Amino acid sequence: MDNIRGSIWMVLAMLGFAIEDTLLKTATISVPVGQTLMLFGIGGTFGFLLLTWRRGERAFTPEALKATLYTRAIFEITGRLFFLLSLALNTLSSTSAILQATPITVTLGAAVLFGERVNWQRWLAILIGFIGVLMIIQPSSESFQVTSILAIIGMIGFAGRDLATRAAPPALSNMQLGVYGFAVLIPTGAAYSFWSGGFVWPDLFSGLVIAAGTLVGIGAYYSLTVAMRTGLVSVVTPFRYSRLLFGLLLGFLIFDETADAMTLAGSAIIVLSGLYILAGHSRLKAQASKGLRERA
Repeated sequence: MDNIRGSIWMVLAMLGFAIEDTLLKTATISVPVGQTLMLFGIGGTFGFLLLTWRRGERAFTPEALKATLYTRAIFEITGRLFFLLSLALNTLSSTSAILQATPITVTLGAAVLFGERVNWQRWLAILIGFIGVLMIIQPSSESFQVTSILAIIGMIGFAGRDLATRAAPPALSNMQLGVYGFAVLIPTGAAYSFWSGGFVWPDLFSGLVIAAGTLVGIGAYYSLTVAMRTGLVSVVTPFRYSRLLFGLLLGFLIFDETADAMTLAGSAIIVLSGLYILAGHSRLKAQASKGLRERA
């Protein structure tokens, strides 16, 4: 039963993130990217501050000054800024598809940086997954969009953030990390706004869209936290890929986007490669647990 509940929470989280992407993309039509990022950061920081205080935790602790958190902040800024730029300049469907390579990139980074065991089959799956990314961006074709590179940089930023989160002090809760993650977006958005041409006064619709995107994003983050703490991770995690389906659907319904055959094929390859890597990781954990029990 926990696995079912965890899977439902994960699907709800991915639906929330897809809606957040849609709302922020809509906002950037009339509000500059930097300003949208800044307002999103203000709303997210305030929201996670309330959640942190509700849990009886302090928002800022000495652990927040660890070097790992600075590294995490750099990757958070990179991921959020370039992903939002891709949303503004590229299609929602293509950006969502490229983002699905994040778990594959995390596996690669964990092997290189943390020395995690990766057998040749998983290395092959990583390579095939990145081939799927190339199929989506089609660098050698006339349909190649330079803006797709923004999505790739954003995806790498999110992968680096996830890796840095693994190394973050265990004493910090997910809510506290949420505060820090959104807080760094405020000066980043402000600086990018000054660099790219300044601020505009958002109209009522744009303001409401950014506010709605922030609220939905906070809800999605909370749902993701509940999902990862409910049921088996190996059962719940694959439902992350439902975000791609929601992204394709919302891109079609809201922005009249249509994904070509190469994008769909590349997306399928990324998802299948990611699922294979997750399955292999689960098998390794099960074998390790079995070995520990036998030695005990």
